[in-house]
Amino acid sequence: MSSLRITEIFYSLQGESSTVGIPTVFVRLTGCPLRCGYCDTAYAFAGGEKKTISDIIAEVASYGTRYVTVTGGEPLAQPSCLELMVQLLDLGYIVSLETSGALDVSTVDPRVIKVMDLKTPSSGELGRNLYQNIQYLSKTDQVKFVIGNDEDYDWSKRILAEHNLSEHCEVLFSPVMGQQNPTKLANKILQDRLPVRFQIQLHKLLWDDVRGK
Repeated sequence: MSSLRITEIFYSLQGESSTVGIPTVFVRLTGCPLRCGYCDTAYAFAGGEKKTISDIIAEVASYGTRYVTVTGGEPLAQPSCLELMVQLLDLGYIVSLETSGALDVSTVDPRVIKVMDLKTPSSGELGRNLYQNIQYLSKTDQVKFVIGNDEDYDWSKRILAEHNLSEHCEVLFSPVMGQQNPTKLANKILQDRLPVRFQIQLHKLLWDDVRGK
């Protein structure tokens, strides 16, 4: 029976993406091959508890919501993540995947809503971006740029144009909390008339950095 190493499963409001504010079950998988400078889930790099897919699904079902986000760490670092998402989808859940963009997404079930980062310069992981993943994105998917400074913004604006990203999917610009002034970022997006969604991490505004929220 397939199993996954899980850091936590919790129920909260979705803090990001196009479903922000919706009650959601988060399944946080353990492990990540990246070490982004702005990472706020370093506790998921190691440890965790092995759980079977059936046990994970039973725990998800106990919260009584149709929305599930599979996150990490980097969920795709565990191959059985693909099977978990298929089983959730077959049960009628609306499933989103938060992925770094450094691992191949071509085998992800097309019913999954992919929320894929493209790593900005300040992340320290710019060289890990797998740009061929863009061809596997659909209109229901999202690309997220986490922006910490002006260099990140200028780079993100260039990549947005070079890859014509807004024609592939929705694009999210998100400030690094405590590093990038959100009002400044919002004003720049408006000034440059970018076809992106500005977002702030709702869960951090509501609960700061409380784990499991």
